[in-house]
Amino acid sequence: MADDHDQTYRAFHEAVNMSPATLAKWLDTEESRAVGWKGTDGHGSGESVGHKSGERIVEIAHRKKADLSDDDYAHMAKVVGYVHRHLAEGGPAQDVEHSRWRYSLMNWGHDPCE
Repeated sequence: MADDHDQTYRAFHEAVNMSPATLAKWLDTEESRAVGWKGTDGHGSGESVGHKSGERIVEIAHRKKADLSDDDYAHMAKVVGYVHRHLAEGGPAQDVEHSRWRYSLMNWGHDPCE
């Protein structure tokens, strides 16, 4: 289990390339709130899955490695999976900087423009 946690920890810190402060600031923007899956059909109101994940990423980043729980590691693995899948899909051919694709990734702690 420790080996799995070590691997997840490393992969998480490779996938999440935004600092906790930068991510927290991003999550306060309208652009951040405008993207992502909301509700049962994906188009509901309220907080998106990615936005909620971003808040959890900020919490995890403020913890010491020794204080991370199995639930934290499960979320870290989910983040790694999402970032890798989303990057594999590829972004728009033009204007990546202002794309919903980038904004969604940023909610999960990864800025593809960095």
